[in-house]
Amino acid sequence: MKKAGKTIKLKNLCRITSGKLKGDGNTGIKGINTLDRAEEGDLSFFSVPRYKSLLEKTKASCVIVPKGFKKKIPCAVIEVDNVQLAFVAAAEAVCGKKNHPVSSISKKSSIASSAKLSKGVKVGDFSVIEAGAVIGAGTVIYPQVYIGRGSSVGKNCIIYPGAVLMDSVKTGDEVIIHSGAVIGSDGFGYAVSEGEYIKASQYGAVKIGRRVEIGANTTIDRGSAADTEIGDGTKIDNLVQIAHNVKIGKNCIIVSQAGIAGSTVVEDEAVLAGQAGVVGHIKIGKGARVGAQAGVTRDVRKGALVSGYPATEHRKARRLNALVKKLPELYSRVEKLAKEIEQGKE
Repeated sequence: MKKAGKTIKLKNLCRITSGKLKGDGNTGIKGINTLDRAEEGDLSFFSVPRYKSLLEKTKASCVIVPKGFKKKIPCAVIEVDNVQLAFVAAAEAVCGKKNHPVSSISKKSSIASSAKLSKGVKVGDFSVIEAGAVIGAGTVIYPQVYIGRGSSVGKNCIIYPGAVLMDSVKTGDEVIIHSGAVIGSDGFGYAVSEGEYIKASQYGAVKIGRRVEIGANTTIDRGSAADTEIGDGTKIDNLVQIAHNVKIGKNCIIVSQAGIAGSTVVEDEAVLAGQAGVVGHIKIGKGARVGAQAGVTRDVRKGALVSGYPATEHRKARRLNALVKKLPELYSRVEKLAKEIEQGKE
């Protein structure tokens, strides 16, 4: 639970969220929490029907709910058009904006003389910025970050401790890169000669658009010849692997442990759920959704929902899965019939 430094009245939160309050506007909110863990003085939210039982038992002082909400619950509610968006605004009002501990350019950092740092850049202890790198205004670089030669980071970016941007990585503005992420490592490419694997040099770069977020310990390989590209607004979870020459469009969602093999194209607004695996040299169409643990071996059409292995249309995959569960029973019946046939022949 996150507690605020001060108490905020519900009538003020109602104004901030552009919602409709049902309850005492003078009730004070001191923190935020989930429905099941909230206490008196906390704000929570409800948007998923399966959490109805938690809503009925919550001890929160107020819950943000969808517009037209009818159910009676033992606390105040704020009705809004978009629950998640409203809770983001309310949570920031209650808890305050996140403050970065890096306040200047540390004397313990190593910054090449030819690197260019714009106004308001902050660099933490033991970070390294190599020759020719360019850092945009207002960007915060935490301790122990590495930024390679010729790389450029946009304005108002945040790069957390231990992140690595190798040579010639370029990001747009307002990008967030979490700890342990490695951007621009060599792609997995080899030539074969007399049974020996010979490393193929990787000459491409990585280009990252505006407002992209890259999770902890995610890896994005540089291109082999062309560049690896991540489009504006795309959000990438922790522990994702994106191989060389992959092109990801705008406003995509890539969830934890997904892996995308080389030269695949993921078009705008596509979603890859957790542990989805995608082979190389295929296309995931605009707005397509790939289910958790799906194995994608061929193109996915625009707007499709696929799941299973090999990934196929979701309804078909569910039917196949249901049939697979019946195989032991069917096997027993076939085996029994086979014995009866054999006995009949005797």
